[in-house]
Amino acid sequence: MINKMSSERKTAIIVGILFIIGTVSGIMAAVFTAPIRAGSAYPLNISANGTQWIIGTLLILLMALSLSMVPVLLYPILKKHNEVLAFGSVLFRGIFEQVGQTLLVISMFLLLTVSEIYGKTGAADASNFQTLGSMLIAAGHWIQNINGIVFSVGTLMIFTLFYQTRLIPRWLSVWGVIGAVLYPSPIL
Repeated sequence: MINKMSSERKTAIIVGILFIIGTVSGIMAAVFTAPIRAGSAYPLNISANGTQWIIGTLLILLMALSLSMVPVLLYPILKKHNEVLAFGSVLFRGIFEQVGQTLLVISMFLLLTVSEIYGKTGAADASNFQTLGSMLIAAGHWIQNINGIVFSVGTLMIFTLFYQTRLIPRWLSVWGVIGAVLYPSPIL
């Protein structure tokens, strides 16, 4: 019994650390990429701030990797209470969200590539590069919209499990359910 408790305690600590890493890296990704996105020459200006863009993009990847591990680590504990919801949380928050974030990272790296090629060829083909950049930005927006839905469904499953199991205070579980339902998605 003591071994089980210490194992669950270790899992809780690791999950907490992963959550903090994911949250901080997500905020830092926004800090790094927001000034570049705000420029009037965006997305063709990305290569001028290439290192900053790469750091921001890699921070998104770190956020996705750390947060996708949370439901995976919680699965052995949560499946004892509701295996379907536990598996669903791994599927949505662990797999689907990770795939979506990876696609977003790829689109961001492609934006950097388009900007670098534009920088080498000059302004003669600016409209073609701007169009390609706009398409990649639109793809990123659609990916984020889909990720918003995936996040909401997975989070709803996790906090429903938390409510049922009382692993965290019920009032906090209710806040999580409300947050999952109200999570902003530009599609809706």
